[in-house]
Amino acid sequence: MLEQELAPARTVHTTDTVLDALARAVAAAPNQVFLDFDGDLYTFGDVDRLTNAFAHELSRLGVTAGHTVATILDNNIDQIVSWLAVNKIGGIWVPLNTAYRGEFLSHQIRDSLAKIVITEADYLANVAAVSNDLVNVELVLQRGNAGAVPVMSLPLAMLDEHRGRNTEPVSFQAKPSDLAFLMYTSGTTGPSKGCMVSHNYICHQGYQSNATVPPLPGEIMYTCLPLFHMAAVDTTMSAILSHSRIAIGKRFSVSSFWSEIERSGAGNVRLLSSIYPLMAKAPDSPEMKRCIGQLRAVTGYAAPEIAQIWKERFGVHYFNSHAYGQSEGVRISTGYHGEPTPPDGSCGRIDSDAFEVVILDDDDNILPEGSIGEIAYRPRKPHVMFEGFWRRPEDTMKAWRNLWMHTGDLGRIEGSYLFFVDRKKDYLRSRGENISSFEIERAFMRHDAVSEVAAHAISDGIAEDCLKLTVVLRENAVLTEEELCLWAIDHVPYFAVPQFIEFRDELPKTPTGKITKHSLRADGRTASTWDRDSAGIMVRRR
Repeated sequence: MLEQELAPARTVHTTDTVLDALARAVAAAPNQVFLDFDGDLYTFGDVDRLTNAFAHELSRLGVTAGHTVATILDNNIDQIVSWLAVNKIGGIWVPLNTAYRGEFLSHQIRDSLAKIVITEADYLANVAAVSNDLVNVELVLQRGNAGAVPVMSLPLAMLDEHRGRNTEPVSFQAKPSDLAFLMYTSGTTGPSKGCMVSHNYICHQGYQSNATVPPLPGEIMYTCLPLFHMAAVDTTMSAILSHSRIAIGKRFSVSSFWSEIERSGAGNVRLLSSIYPLMAKAPDSPEMKRCIGQLRAVTGYAAPEIAQIWKERFGVHYFNSHAYGQSEGVRISTGYHGEPTPPDGSCGRIDSDAFEVVILDDDDNILPEGSIGEIAYRPRKPHVMFEGFWRRPEDTMKAWRNLWMHTGDLGRIEGSYLFFVDRKKDYLRSRGENISSFEIERAFMRHDAVSEVAAHAISDGIAEDCLKLTVVLRENAVLTEEELCLWAIDHVPYFAVPQFIEFRDELPKTPTGKITKHSLRADGRTASTWDRDSAGIMVRRR
């Protein structure tokens, strides 16, 4: 691999739209394969025609500029076509988590004011169950056929009957500031909120992706992240901007991951942090062995030791695990191929061209370099982050207190590099020391028997310094709580040895996969919680 081929594209465009980017790709490479869904291939020209037809049909159904269209779709061509078609008539796409049901689902459809809902047949029953609450929805379009249709109070039609036939270009011209979609937050501490994502914001993310890991000519991208997740949309946008081919898996599976990589021929992969240790610890497979050396670049957070396994075991040339961002503002900092490797434990170099980043104390005073406080930022250029929370100006102003976007995360800045310390609400004290749950969890993930772990404080009033670990063991692993505690004595500082340990089959999570530590804190000392003191184990300062 020639280093000059991999030099980062340092110029990040700051004014663009999704529609202009797609039009350029169609003009430059109409027959270039753009999307690969399990071997079903679509060129840029195909996608342009499909989206034109559906845009005209949505317009006929009454969708106009500013209207919202919600989708409850798996990773497939119709998710991408819905996004681009809605944007082509000035509408706002609202991709919803396919795991949502009940109030989770009802709230987001109601809050978004969706005029049309497009859903897989498999999820239609979830929509039907809350249909009486969906007063703004005028039509539900069903993708596929799953048998009996549930009773609901909304008009229903088949998506196949409304794909449209008119493939002529649509006349709408988007502005960089126009909203492209709403991306709902997880809502771990209250109702989920829709982040308003402009055309320029999602384009800026795509440009950042291509600057972080410049795609090579003919290289195939891959992700199996859901297309209701910002990272998957970002990665798809980066393919549009670079006129690249992207293979999008339906969902992540340990057993099928390497088969998908082999089939697609992907060399540039983007995944979630939880995937990397699972694959690093998975047994060899014939597909994995055949793919050794195929992955040139991998993007997504992984602990240094896990990233090293991917490099050594799978032959990954470049692993970019240095990045920080949130739905409200993506890639506040990152690593760039061709630049010096960022310091261990850092989130990469701060993108000072696009953002001003500071560390604040509890009174919003800017702290000196090296101090730990809340990470805050604001844009240096227009429309490079979210436009606020949809229909929630009070929440927007709260997050933007004193003209800084408050992340709720603790960190520090050293030179031009940002370091994440912990979630502000998860930072805790143990035996008189301030400690990061993030660092504790990373340490315990090194144990071969541990699959997942959450470090948190007991919230039932026992004491300030009662650290608890809630642990999920790997399948067929044999380990006791006492053995894990004794292992900890030799592998973590004395103040990070947990007072309490509880083994569970799974950790509580939001529909987007984030561990809900507030529920673990509320559970406190359960009947199945192991107590170090009761076991007679003493931990002394060394």
